[in-house]
Amino acid sequence: MKSAKLDIYINYKGNCREAFQFYEKHLGGKIKMMSTFNDVPDQTNIPEDRKNNILHARIEIGDTVLMGADIPHAETMRSAYLSLRVNSDEEAERIYKLLSEGGEIFMKMEKTFYASRFAMLRDKFGTNWMLLCEQ
Repeated sequence: MKSAKLDIYINYKGNCREAFQFYEKHLGGKIKMMSTFNDVPDQTNIPEDRKNNILHARIEIGDTVLMGADIPHAETMRSAYLSLRVNSDEEAERIYKLLSEGGEIFMKMEKTFYASRFAMLRDKFGTNWMLLCEQ
């Protein structure tokens, strides 16, 4: 029996496309799929203002799959975090600067007893991140 794979799914408040394109550009991810409500064959129940919203998207970042959609009134990442491990302090600092711009910092990037760099933040898209460069 083939083992299952656990992936992550995030509901966004209308900025899924922007978030995934940002992650692709700055985190080395690769968008594998992105469809809108406009792609649904029967448009009867699709409000006009949602037709360009993301119905389903998929990006691969390293060995991890992140999926998402635009959902009205979504409360993105209320208490969950994506934890991104990097291989150098420089890469941690670079990503920290990118993801924290326009976002909210919960714990600034610093050296800890368990990591040469660690930070917790919410990016401008509402996604919570832990950045970690282990010692």
